[in-house]
Amino acid sequence: MIKAMATDSSAVIASTAVVHRDARIGAGTRVGEYCVVEADVTIGEECVLEPYVFIKRWTTIGSRNVISAGTVLGTDPLDKNFQGERSYLRVGNDNRIREHFTISRGTQPESSTMIGDGNYIMTSGHIAHNCDIGNGTVIASCALIAGHVEVEDQAFISGGVVVHQYSRIGRLAMIGGNTRVNLDAPPYFLYSDFNIAPKGLNVVGLKRAGFSMSEISVLKKVYQLLYRSGLRLRDALARIDLECDSDHARHAAAFIRRSRRGICRE
Repeated sequence: MIKAMATDSSAVIASTAVVHRDARIGAGTRVGEYCVVEADVTIGEECVLEPYVFIKRWTTIGSRNVISAGTVLGTDPLDKNFQGERSYLRVGNDNRIREHFTISRGTQPESSTMIGDGNYIMTSGHIAHNCDIGNGTVIASCALIAGHVEVEDQAFISGGVVVHQYSRIGRLAMIGGNTRVNLDAPPYFLYSDFNIAPKGLNVVGLKRAGFSMSEISVLKKVYQLLYRSGLRLRDALARIDLECDSDHARHAAAFIRRSRRGICRE
């Protein structure tokens, strides 16, 4: 073990761990057996690194994160054009990242991959360069998320999902297992099929998130206008603006209007 100059005195570092002297380790953090922490890494307070975790340089991790065995954070982007320039991975607080997961730093110089707070990221998957993952998401085992993907708060990405680069997944959307996400998925809805298609409102997720029945009713109207009315998209959005008076409906409409890839349709 190389004792880090900026290691808090209350941190516990296993004797077999290798921690660069320029890494910063917060109070109460535990670094397990055979972990490697490179230079220019900052780890906050009360984190747990289980054995064989590898934290590469230019990675910042907040407080109370639990990183399971075999995980690698801050990997070089999986991009043939990457030339090794400095870029970043920034992870928030209270995340759980399970075994054998990898997350890359940004591709462009000084760019970042961003992981928010309170996410539960399961085993054996990958989040690629320049992704922006919100708060409270669930990313299940073997999900593969390509570069420059945006995932809003509380989305649920099931096992085996593959997400095409530059795609966007909205708040409280639920993506069914083994779905290919190659178009934007507006918030609050359920999606499945090999090529992503909408399947209704994510009622269970909305109830768990504390949405009232009146709020859910408005979002049902949004779904009906988008996917059941036969209207062209611009006309459906105009109707949503007129008939669906809620912040959630306005968020869904704004998400769709920002889409560059286009949203998935039935």
